[in-house]
Amino acid sequence: MPLDELPDWLPAWCLEHLGGEPAGVLFQSRQVSMVFGLRVTGGRNVVVKARADDGRASSCVAAQARLAERGFACARPLTPVVGVGALGVHAEEYRPGGEVLHGDSPDIAVRCAEVFAGLMAALAGVSVGPPLPNPPWVRWDHTDSGVWPAIDLLDGRDPSVVSAHIVETAERARERLLAAGLPCVLGHADFEAQNLRWQGRQVWAVHDWDSLAWQPEAALVGAASGSFASSGPPTLAPIDSSEAFLVAYQDIRGRQFTAVELEMAWAAGLWMAAYNAREMALCGGAPAGADALRVQAAERLRRADA
Repeated sequence: MPLDELPDWLPAWCLEHLGGEPAGVLFQSRQVSMVFGLRVTGGRNVVVKARADDGRASSCVAAQARLAERGFACARPLTPVVGVGALGVHAEEYRPGGEVLHGDSPDIAVRCAEVFAGLMAALAGVSVGPPLPNPPWVRWDHTDSGVWPAIDLLDGRDPSVVSAHIVETAERARERLLAAGLPCVLGHADFEAQNLRWQGRQVWAVHDWDSLAWQPEAALVGAASGSFASSGPPTLAPIDSSEAFLVAYQDIRGRQFTAVELEMAWAAGLWMAAYNAREMALCGGAPAGADALRVQAAERLRRADA
């Protein structure tokens, strides 16, 4: 992206909060958030993130900052969240390098579970306001009408393209999740391969801290056990790999889930997979997640007692 195509507000924001204007663009991405990798005058490389400010961002960035201070593998925020019109904007250090770990085998599931267990243990010592509302793919506790949370981007599209089995699976998983009544904790709700970078067997960086959520621990672990292998369009890990993830997480944390917690873990993985399958169907995306959901739904529903 040429410098003259950056948003009008960005150069002045960088000068005020980072001490220099953009001198070069390293990369840019526009999805849920706008993300700009920049070289600012003086030679420093930074990342600036901007997203619609729904009240979540300040808690997410504060939690990320606490983890970075304690040496966790994540980029260190350089600023708090600053309002720019309807946007919440912050900057963080540029943390390049590392490789995406591809695959969905039980061995890879265990490696990812080790990272997630360390992440959740670190977040347990962080005190911030709950980052609500939760990201929509783990927002089964919404109060909107129907099974899905209200999302303007999706709600105006043709619902007939979403298979009935996706809707039924989501309804049954959500009913089980809402019945559990477990306390909420802070956790990462978009734990996918594309958001992790590895150097050999060591994790180098965990990204996407905008996706912190406030949900029961078992549900967050269950969602991660289903999503960890997604290195592109969202898919659903094989059942034996999700099971290996759940077992490894409990072993590492030194606490076995109760029967209700295990059921909630399986239900949360299902809800997230159904949400993603619906989104892909509505937006014309890859069908891999819906195909995996169709094959696995009955067994996962049984494990969830849903």
